[in-house]
Amino acid sequence: MAEEFIPKWVAWETTQKCNLKCVHCRCSSDLTSSEGDFTTEEGKKLLKEIADFSKPVIVLSGGEPLMRQDIFELAEYGTSLGLRMCMATNGALVTDEICAKMRKADIKMVSLSLDGSSAEVHDDFRQCPGAFEGVVRAAEIFRRNGQKFLINSSFTKRNQHDIANTFKLAKSLGATAWYMFMIVPTGRGEEIMNELISKEDYEEILEWHYQQEKLEDEILMRPTCAPHYYRMVPMRAKQEGVKFERRSLTFSTGGGKGCIAAQTICLIDCFGNVKPCSYFHRTAGNVKEIPFREIWENSEIFKDLRNFKAYKGKCGECEFINVCGGCRARADAVYGDYMEEEPFCNYVPIRLQKKA
Repeated sequence: MAEEFIPKWVAWETTQKCNLKCVHCRCSSDLTSSEGDFTTEEGKKLLKEIADFSKPVIVLSGGEPLMRQDIFELAEYGTSLGLRMCMATNGALVTDEICAKMRKADIKMVSLSLDGSSAEVHDDFRQCPGAFEGVVRAAEIFRRNGQKFLINSSFTKRNQHDIANTFKLAKSLGATAWYMFMIVPTGRGEEIMNELISKEDYEEILEWHYQQEKLEDEILMRPTCAPHYYRMVPMRAKQEGVKFERRSLTFSTGGGKGCIAAQTICLIDCFGNVKPCSYFHRTAGNVKEIPFREIWENSEIFKDLRNFKAYKGKCGECEFINVCGGCRARADAVYGDYMEEEPFCNYVPIRLQKKA
């Protein structure tokens, strides 16, 4: 298999159970959700299977992974295999004791979710009073214990007005990086389809991110699930006559590329289903029935997503297909076809401009 299609980042949904009930949750998690099918030994077997194939970053996610009793046993085992173990948490359950366990397991990075600069905005998004306080408290605990963390912030129409202030807060909390998520309407997110940020606002927000990132030297910034940023950056840099070099992190999904679903990343849910990314609802295969490597290398969905010449609509005509690619999960959610064009991009490819 080509080096460009080796797994470098795998999110493992260790449980769907969660102590929050966020409006955009991709797996509609809450306290009644399933804990999943993996026993501790089955979880270790999966990690060994992945490690024998590649040495990707493994993100222990959920739901809320801290609700899984054996999470640190799994993390320590992954570390022993040479995997770079990370964790995604909403922060509410983080304590000094939890942080000590993270350090013992050599958790390289923890991601916290912060969706507003105030309790009013964040708690509305997370559907839980006190969630904002929990994130701020967790960040302080991580700083005190020397645990590196980044902050993920998801945006819809209900909180897009607070993007700049949310970034400022993330920076002040001591985060190593800030990832701005433009949500994909899957899971509970399907219920807020009318809250998705418009194409026009999308471009303005990405322009803000570009200008901010050019000036930023203290914290790494990344727009996520916003692949057209990787079309916009070279265009803007060329217009301005500047060379725009972006910093990277060793635990990052890597590269200056947009949608990398099934190319270098994937999700394994708590039932063993392998999906191209965290926001895909389609399954490429189940690791309890088919080896992970076989799914990665041979599943129809994964091979489709690597065939850029087969992309449809504007994406198929676009000169930026190899750096952007459009969000495949968003195309699937909106059109029911993961090979269709990115529905929230207003750029017209040069080839189509000439035809007009």
